[in-house]
Amino acid sequence: MEGGLIYNIKLSSVGPGHVTGSDLILEPGNMDLAMKLHYLRGVYYFGPEAFSGLNTLAIKEPMFMWLNQYPMTCGRFRRGESGRAYIKCNDCGVRFIEAKCDKTLDEWLEMKDATLEKLLSSNQSIGPELSFSPLIYIQLTKFKCGGTAVGLSWAHVLGDAFSAAEYMNMLGRVVAGYGQERPINLGHNLTKPTNPNGLPKVVEEPLSIKRVDPVGDNWVNVTKSKMEPFSFNVTPTQLSHLQTKLNTNAFEALSAIIWQCIAKIRGEEFEPRVVTICKKSEQHMTYGNLRNSQVVSVVKVDFPIAEANPSELAALVKNEASDERRKIEEAMERDSGLPDFVVYGANLTFVNLEDANFYEFEYRGQKPVSVSYRIDGVGENGAILVLPGPTGGRKNDGGRTVMAIMPENEIIGIKSELEKEGLMA
Repeated sequence: MEGGLIYNIKLSSVGPGHVTGSDLILEPGNMDLAMKLHYLRGVYYFGPEAFSGLNTLAIKEPMFMWLNQYPMTCGRFRRGESGRAYIKCNDCGVRFIEAKCDKTLDEWLEMKDATLEKLLSSNQSIGPELSFSPLIYIQLTKFKCGGTAVGLSWAHVLGDAFSAAEYMNMLGRVVAGYGQERPINLGHNLTKPTNPNGLPKVVEEPLSIKRVDPVGDNWVNVTKSKMEPFSFNVTPTQLSHLQTKLNTNAFEALSAIIWQCIAKIRGEEFEPRVVTICKKSEQHMTYGNLRNSQVVSVVKVDFPIAEANPSELAALVKNEASDERRKIEEAMERDSGLPDFVVYGANLTFVNLEDANFYEFEYRGQKPVSVSYRIDGVGENGAILVLPGPTGGRKNDGGRTVMAIMPENEIIGIKSELEKEGLMA
């Protein structure tokens, strides 16, 4: 079935309109390198008006100016003498994919199959040849009705989901004529400080990451269990009821209920008593910069989750999460940025993307009717992403989309528990 859904696939590359020069490099920070085995896969669904009447050249033209502002995304990884990876901003470009789909946009969205979304964004990773591996893939898939899916494959080493959202939103601004007309200042190396405030060292090992066997130049996390995505929408009515019941915010309420559902299917011996929480940093980013600045924290409990009061779990997620960013950075620094870690799925991980501006990616005056993001490279404890709900191209009505990436053999059980909670039909 999948083979016939997407066809007429064409590959090319797009680079910056200005020559960056041969000397600019980006040295990723320790937090960036800690995320290097993870990849964001985003899909933006647009109605027919957004790309109507545009040929490939017309679509690529504004991308040249857009990529002027982000030369690092067009570069390729190299290794320094110490073995630490850096990006050479050599204008090799992002990979550009065009494809067609034999379904209409409505038919596709009605299928509600998160695994099929793998067809709408590239699933490539970095390696095994670092110097030939693009960091970003953009895929435009035309539906039978004229609607378009814009797929983004994003190497997490570049930045978090909030950076990826800003990156795509800038493309929309450039298309509308609001982008910067000249490249960013290229007169210096884009080196990220590892300890900008000179804070004292923390020697305690972080709970939020898991060290994996060395991957060399093939930046892929191999898991024993097959990890698969599934998603569901939570309506404003459902969310309001849940928030009232647990007396907390949307993300915390959903995290508590899902945490408990997963604990029930894993049993008391294997239930997750340490969970990781990722959310937007208040000092997220300066305009145009890409970075992994999201807060990565942990909540640890010493009581059975399956029998706990969900309100108590929600309160722990909200108030008791311990920030581990410095511990992660120092764990990387101790070994000169060379270790290979997994963050998402090292523990059961809840990722708060409610504040990610996915729906601000506007193309020729059209906003996406729906946006989906998932993460590849998730460890076997799984990850839960909470995104803004679909808008139909209008203002968000307050719903949420939940994207879960879990071991394949747990998905039926988790869905069954979510149905009992009234979150899935």
